[in-house]
Amino acid sequence: MSVRVTELRVHGVSGDDADAMLDRPLVVRVAGDRNAGFYRPRPEYGDTPGPGGVTLEAYHWSNLTAGTAVRTLSLVLLLPFMLSNLAIWMLPNAPPSRSGVAAKALCRLLAATITAMVALAFVGVSLDLIAWQCASYPPCMEGRPYLSWLGGVPPGQRLALLALTPIAVIGLAWWLSSRSWQASEPFTPAAVRPEGNQLDAPGYWAGKPLLVRLRSIHIAVALATVDASLLTALAPLDVAVTGHALLAAALTLLVACIVLLCMPETTDRGSQGARMETTARAVRAVAGGLTALCLGYAATRPAEPPVTGPLPGYEFVVAWIFLGQAALLIALGAVVLWQRQGRPDARSLLGDLDAPAVIAVAIGLALAFTAGLVYRVADFLDRGSLPSPVRPLPAYAPQLQPPVSYRWLVLGFGAAVLLTILVELCWSRLTLPRRRQAAAEVVAHDFPDAPAQAKPRLRDVRDAVAKARVTEGLRPMRAAYPLVALLSLGSAGFALAGIAPGQLAARLAGEQARAVVDLATDLGAYLVGFFVVGLAVAGLLAYRSPAMRLVGVLWDLATFWPRAAHPFAPPSYAERVVPDLVRRTRYLAEQGGVLLSGHSHGSALLAATILQLPPETLRRVALLTYGSPLHPIYARLFPAYVNDDTLREVGDRVSWRWLNLWRDTDPIGGWIFSPHRLGAQPAVNGPPGGVDRRLRDPRDVTLAPSDTVPPPIEGHSRYQADDRFDAAVREQVARLDAVYP
Repeated sequence: MSVRVTELRVHGVSGDDADAMLDRPLVVRVAGDRNAGFYRPRPEYGDTPGPGGVTLEAYHWSNLTAGTAVRTLSLVLLLPFMLSNLAIWMLPNAPPSRSGVAAKALCRLLAATITAMVALAFVGVSLDLIAWQCASYPPCMEGRPYLSWLGGVPPGQRLALLALTPIAVIGLAWWLSSRSWQASEPFTPAAVRPEGNQLDAPGYWAGKPLLVRLRSIHIAVALATVDASLLTALAPLDVAVTGHALLAAALTLLVACIVLLCMPETTDRGSQGARMETTARAVRAVAGGLTALCLGYAATRPAEPPVTGPLPGYEFVVAWIFLGQAALLIALGAVVLWQRQGRPDARSLLGDLDAPAVIAVAIGLALAFTAGLVYRVADFLDRGSLPSPVRPLPAYAPQLQPPVSYRWLVLGFGAAVLLTILVELCWSRLTLPRRRQAAAEVVAHDFPDAPAQAKPRLRDVRDAVAKARVTEGLRPMRAAYPLVALLSLGSAGFALAGIAPGQLAARLAGEQARAVVDLATDLGAYLVGFFVVGLAVAGLLAYRSPAMRLVGVLWDLATFWPRAAHPFAPPSYAERVVPDLVRRTRYLAEQGGVLLSGHSHGSALLAATILQLPPETLRRVALLTYGSPLHPIYARLFPAYVNDDTLREVGDRVSWRWLNLWRDTDPIGGWIFSPHRLGAQPAVNGPPGGVDRRLRDPRDVTLAPSDTVPPPIEGHSRYQADDRFDAAVREQVARLDAVYP
């Protein structure tokens, strides 16, 4: 090797520690911090160079996504926000047009409705169930000193006081969103793109200006939602115009937020960006001032006559939120289908409805979380008894009733869970013969001379190849889009009509049908709670259990992208990682050649890094990817940002010093340009045809004389332990040698 080459290894989901990545037991951090740092073997302990004599270095970033149990649980609760943010990146690849702007605006509006839903859930708990219903019903406060003091407080003052709970939750979300930027702020590039929507745009990963504006708007939406709920209850009781004027102001504020969310995206820090940011901050300040006025108005209300039943107007507000969501989902689906016209080459995992399906799942999760919260609190206040017309409550139990909309939602949630399980089982069963047939052809080609005693092992390999086609299992998720749209539309319609599920069943099929529906509603309420607990367990195990690896993959896939639709989504690790890698690669290139070596999601991070590097650095850079999801997942889920043109641009920038290793048994990674086997003719011509190198896995199906077990099926792991990986490193080092005089 005539030039010094550094192999910079970047791991993927739940990556190994630096010592395992480098296969060296003692390492030292040479740059970065414990969250995301660069490590090298300690030179004083044995032979440290890698294949071909390269200097080994590892970038370990998994602490940005996998942390303590408390942090993991908090991220699970942010799942609806995260998925709503992911959807905007899944819009189809289309040139800038009115339909493209409209689709992004609809995604941001739907994300804002999720914020309003969460605010309404806490309004339902604190204002409806506690301040209005429980505090007006003595049996509810009996034996509860932490609530009994509310009985002597007039309704207006109770509402003003307990409205501080949803306001505090909004403030907490604001603080957490601001805090999440503190760790990555020092690494944000100074230059931010004035225009451009591609991964090679300067400062693409510096999204703070847009995030700041979105955060201000969402805070205003949440506060205006609380204000509207409070005023809808009190204004009709007021003979003066004060309450109605404040309600009109709250609705006007919501309209202003809608207009701002529909404005075309800009990340400019110049005059246009400054005006947008100033306007958003002004709207947030107006929302804060209006909320203070509403609290003062409620607190100064004269004593009202005794009140019973649910909070006036609350059910109406909830129903209109669901109705708006249904309308926006239908509009988004129409716009996306319009964008897809004339694009038969679009290869997406979810058909034509990637973005609508994902944001429908986000709304469905938000419905589950919010309905579950309201029902569980109602269950607690009811002292363990859910209200049911066919199961009268004891005399001491309060007659608390969640809104009709939530009753429809928990009923629909139970039906949706059962339908999803049924569809998934049917889909898996129907596609199994085809997947096994394709896998059998792969096995027959790889092991044509396998002995008869190897048949059990051949079946294991066939099943591993069939299971590796895991992305096909995502297709049933397309059903989430029409399901959630119809669920929201139906629940809103029945709620506005004041018809509960049991009442509708009784009208259609008698009292026995009412009993069945009420039982199903109760079951749905419990399913919601079990579902949330299940998500929490999956989040805790995502980075600890190999069986839950797919959960970690999906999580890291979603948090790869900046927050461009929902400001309360988890922060993007790429906004820290890509600038880190750009800076470190530029430094290493000044010392010699750099081989960027990325596994799994690490390959996506390196592709984004290459698109950000200057030409003088790229002349000394080569790329090695393995287990890469760039084509199998990224190009099919995010066609507007990762597509054939983008991948060819990556190859061009490194002068096609790029090798990609892949296996048929890998459920996450795959080929980039061509699925050909070694020695076969590539499916594409020119330099892209030389990028992909398929690795047979396992190496053999028979027992070697020196071993005690057959070679293992590696799948997505242990690429670096393969001697063919070492050969690829040496080949890339030779290519880097060739660029030096």
